[in-house]
Amino acid sequence: MGTKEVTRIVTDEEKQFAKNFNIFDLPDVPTGLPPHLELQRTRAVCKNDAPIHPTSVLYSGAYASMGVDNSVRLENFSEDFKVDVTSLTETDMVFDMISVPAGIANAFRRILLAELPSMAIEKVFVANNTSVIQDEVLAHRLGLIPIAADPSLFEYLSENDQPNEKNTIVFKLHVKCPKGDPRRKVLTSELRWLPNGSELLKESGGSTTKPKTYTSFSHSQDSFPEFAKNPITPSFQDILIAKLGPGQEIELEAHAVKGIGKTHAKWSPVATAWYRMLPEVILLKEFEDKHAEELVKVCPKKVFDIEDMGQGRKRATVARPRDCSLCRECIREGVEWAKQVDLRRVKNHFIFTIESTGSQPPDVLFNEAVKILEDKCERVISELS
Repeated sequence: MGTKEVTRIVTDEEKQFAKNFNIFDLPDVPTGLPPHLELQRTRAVCKNDAPIHPTSVLYSGAYASMGVDNSVRLENFSEDFKVDVTSLTETDMVFDMISVPAGIANAFRRILLAELPSMAIEKVFVANNTSVIQDEVLAHRLGLIPIAADPSLFEYLSENDQPNEKNTIVFKLHVKCPKGDPRRKVLTSELRWLPNGSELLKESGGSTTKPKTYTSFSHSQDSFPEFAKNPITPSFQDILIAKLGPGQEIELEAHAVKGIGKTHAKWSPVATAWYRMLPEVILLKEFEDKHAEELVKVCPKKVFDIEDMGQGRKRATVARPRDCSLCRECIREGVEWAKQVDLRRVKNHFIFTIESTGSQPPDVLFNEAVKILEDKCERVISELS
């Protein structure tokens, strides 16, 4: 007896259901990444020998099979991105950049180092130098002195331009150590600003021509409202330029112009700009009594502290995880400690430090870096459109 085939007609509702079916819509299917993959995506784990998973996964479809969208969306970025300033002084600034990829943090760092303009001494006209420092070395030391002047008030000086009040700042240095006196220090406080421009005369071919200087100032710089009550000076008055022995003398003029650190490091407005990922210290097992004291003692950064639990019991706690430098001393004490302490870095949370040379406040430098990055993005968009 033969078997009879049964033909089943699929309805339109079933076809539509199959088309829209998603396994992650079922109530008993877990959503999101498994814990080990979420840790790999968001944290860099520091092991005893080397860190693992230090790079970020940038591919948008890396976790698509698990129903997780890894793409960067503007609305998510604008909601999650934050800048928290933790410390601000005249020269230093520390702040947290939260929910940004490492590429953006590094872009700010490179802009701060190489693309922000500042004023620095470019030309030195030496009239007399009998010190032990050669003219070239003296000029190099002068070029590295930070100048407290807003570069936005000045123009760039090109090869075809004449030095004038809009693109050049002139300083004069004339110091002498009389014979019989002890050796004296030449400090930046002795650099005198010349608001009317150069006072050194160029060599003239004849006596009938009017003597010319090395600049062509049509107006005095101290007539500008920005400099009327705020004269231009070096950022610090106690920087050592040279030492003079008895009978030695230095007389020169120094001309400062506008430039960027990409051209020469003397134009970089920051002493340094750097960032590190936020440390995260996790105790996988409680350290009590003797072991807690050993853990606190072994950490050079004092990340751990002792908590009194009462009845003579004590345990170790993570008190200052932000201070962790990942020296790994806490996981080098044998295999057991390496399994009980987890050292991590948050991949999208950066502790950023700006150390200004003093030419401009660090918060102003950061705002200018944001403007430059914004301008770069606009140029890219205009090129692609």
